[in-house]
Amino acid sequence: MKTFGLIGKKLSHSFSRSYFNKKFFKEQIANTKYLNFELNDISKFPQLIKKQNLSGLNVTLPYKESIIPFLDELSKNAKKIGSVNTIQISNGKLIGHNTDVIGFKQSIIPLLAGRNTALILGNGGAAKAVKYVFNQLNISHKTINRNSSFDYLDITLEIIDFNTIIVNTTPLGMIPKIKNYPQIPYELLTEKHLLFDLIYNPKETLFLKYGRANKACTKNGFEMLQIQAETSWNIWNT
Repeated sequence: MKTFGLIGKKLSHSFSRSYFNKKFFKEQIANTKYLNFELNDISKFPQLIKKQNLSGLNVTLPYKESIIPFLDELSKNAKKIGSVNTIQISNGKLIGHNTDVIGFKQSIIPLLAGRNTALILGNGGAAKAVKYVFNQLNISHKTINRNSSFDYLDITLEIIDFNTIIVNTTPLGMIPKIKNYPQIPYELLTEKHLLFDLIYNPKETLFLKYGRANKACTKNGFEMLQIQAETSWNIWNT
């Protein structure tokens, strides 16, 4: 039996287990399962590796960066980004990859339509993948983070007007805390703006809902999840 899985702190919101197990059933992939592994602390990761006979892992909040010291190698992308969401297990070695980059890039490109300036909400592991993609696409970007030199309170009409792409990389609005949302001035948004939320559960966060109410183009992270999941699967089977 091959075992794959997801590590994170709280995984009740995650679609990965359901997604992969449906995939295994639909594609008649026998003797294979996908499990959730909730870790209260990343220091428990070596115990998990010893205890379970694993064939590959995905990594989610809040461990995309803190997992790196526990790995043997990093792919070129993961090393440049400084964030890992996929672990390949090959000949006893743990190799970190970042498939968020591929998922985000393929998901957002069809919506850019001349938009080339962005605000990135949050500064964690997922934000690093977003920045990497924007650098590849020559999209200038600013990071907004609480308690930093550029906070939500610093967003002016001029800043909103100039930055037509806004990406939420924070967990604000994720199930079960669906009433939370990034505190940006939504009333300043227009039809020229694109709001992209990496969250996929719920389908429409308040971030997206308020954006849509002000005629902005909106998209959640479900397609990104599907693309990064399939890319992970390809890595595990190379």
